[in-house]
Amino acid sequence: MTAEAHAIRTVEQLLAVLDLDSTQARTTEDIFTGSSHPMPTGRIYGGQVLAQTLLAAERTLPEDRAVHSMHGYFLRPGDATQGLTIAVDRIHDGRSFSTRRSQAYQNGVPIFSMIASFQDHDPGVEHAVPMPEGIPSPESLRPDEDRVDGLPEGTRRMLSDRAADVRHVDSPLFLPSSDEKVPAQAVWMRLRAPLPDDPRLHRAALAYLSDMTIQESILRAHGVYWALPGLKVASLDHAMWWHRPARVDDWLLYVQESPNARGGRGLAQGRIYTRDGVLAASVAQEIMIRVPSQD
Repeated sequence: MTAEAHAIRTVEQLLAVLDLDSTQARTTEDIFTGSSHPMPTGRIYGGQVLAQTLLAAERTLPEDRAVHSMHGYFLRPGDATQGLTIAVDRIHDGRSFSTRRSQAYQNGVPIFSMIASFQDHDPGVEHAVPMPEGIPSPESLRPDEDRVDGLPEGTRRMLSDRAADVRHVDSPLFLPSSDEKVPAQAVWMRLRAPLPDDPRLHRAALAYLSDMTIQESILRAHGVYWALPGLKVASLDHAMWWHRPARVDDWLLYVQESPNARGGRGLAQGRIYTRDGVLAASVAQEIMIRVPSQD
């Protein structure tokens, strides 16, 4: 298989996961069903369920009423071998704003719950923090899967089989790094092949990408890496604000920092810029992190 055909296949697999089925079953909520990516750990990737619950909520709204914020909690680990049921509660529809609660279920219990707000286009005051200067271009960096010498071949294959091309400005955190221990990093990312032009799909795919690497500003501050034996990390919650349109099949710069870690939890924040410096979204996530004793 050629590299181009492989890239197209990975994105087609993502689109299949995001293609939710609506059902005729209804109580006071709209019901959708979906499937999951196969995952080596057996657990559902958090960004996937973020994107799916957002798309389900979007399906209950006019196309011109777009999401601008969401706040969600990861309640239980999801099983990637099972399907999901997503229930959307139409909490409120106003003249300019709508609110939806969207929950993903497996085996009759919720694994993820979010509330999202949607708004019609409305002009107003505008400003944005500029994109940092001096960031290397994505073309000058190697893809992550080409920088993981020393990891099992299965890990390299997992990275090359994901729909996103991810390129760390500093060393990827799969293995120990000699980089300075700082609570910040920058990452370029994009989907490996073009998406359809549907803005809702690009907003959902941006949520999908937003869960990738955001935890690493916490790990990097302490010299921790993903392959560290005994390391336990789990996402607790996720918040996201969409500021301006962005295509996820073009390069995006994800600038991340961690202002705090304490009590077995760490907070990470991120800003996502288009390549030409437009601030497209802001992200915040708190994780549980348990680092094995270094004694």
